[in-house]
Amino acid sequence: MNSTIKNRSEILFLYDVSFANPNGDPVDENKPRIDEETGINIVTDVRLKRTIRDYLAEYKGKDVFILETRDKDGKLRTKDDRISDFGSNEDIIEKCIDVRLFGATTAVKDKTMTLTGPVQFGYGRSLHKVNMTYIKGTTVMPSQSGNNQGTFTEKYILPYSLISFYGIVNENAAKNQNIPLTDEDIDLMLEAMWNGTKNLMSNSKMGHMPRFLLQVVMKEKNYQIGELNKRIKFVHDVEDEELRDIKDGKIEIKELVESLNANKDKISAVRYVADERVVFSLNGDVCDIDDVLKGFSVEKLSF
Repeated sequence: MNSTIKNRSEILFLYDVSFANPNGDPVDENKPRIDEETGINIVTDVRLKRTIRDYLAEYKGKDVFILETRDKDGKLRTKDDRISDFGSNEDIIEKCIDVRLFGATTAVKDKTMTLTGPVQFGYGRSLHKVNMTYIKGTTVMPSQSGNNQGTFTEKYILPYSLISFYGIVNENAAKNQNIPLTDEDIDLMLEAMWNGTKNLMSNSKMGHMPRFLLQVVMKEKNYQIGELNKRIKFVHDVEDEELRDIKDGKIEIKELVESLNANKDKISAVRYVADERVVFSLNGDVCDIDDVLKGFSVEKLSF
């Protein structure tokens, strides 16, 4: 059996959406979440975790605790039902990859579990202002008996949003809570972030694409660089609201590379995958990400 993770690591994940809703707000007509002060698109960590959970359950056949399931009559099953599927708290932790990754809080009958997940993500934020668009349409089928024509449909989308997420894998949280999180679990999570984003194919989510995923594995204990998402920029010549494609700009990585180089003696490995359509720049000049990272122990991820 694989051993519990020993190293802390940091994760930077970029993906974009085209004419889709990356994360609707259910108390505001399911509109995309936008910071009113800055015009920046916001995506909750819960949305990203759902992408990961769904992929692990549906495509990798992994046991996932926080998952929508229904009984034979089509009714949603409760948390109590899910606990009964797995048994004791120890069984849930051992069997369910999402609990090992993100922790869980349960208080059902005589079973209480409070675990802080070793993997934590902040909110995702777009690297530019966004422009919310309202779309109205029609359906061919009447909404109820007696109507002679179809009804109107409406939804809110973003023509484009390039979103960055930052996360930390905390080895101490795993060790101190006896959570058997393994490097294999982390690898599966990274795969789920990349391929799970591609597999968001509902009506509101069609149009998602992963663009860049970076894991910086530390060898220095209790140390991280921090805020990797704030060390990149999306540089472009058009107005923010006119952006429509990843090719409309370049990912400027000067500050990110400077931070990596300044911490080279504390870094064990750099692991990454980049979409072929992404253009990176270093101090304004187009660069090859492979060349930029040559000085590190590098692993190119392949999913």
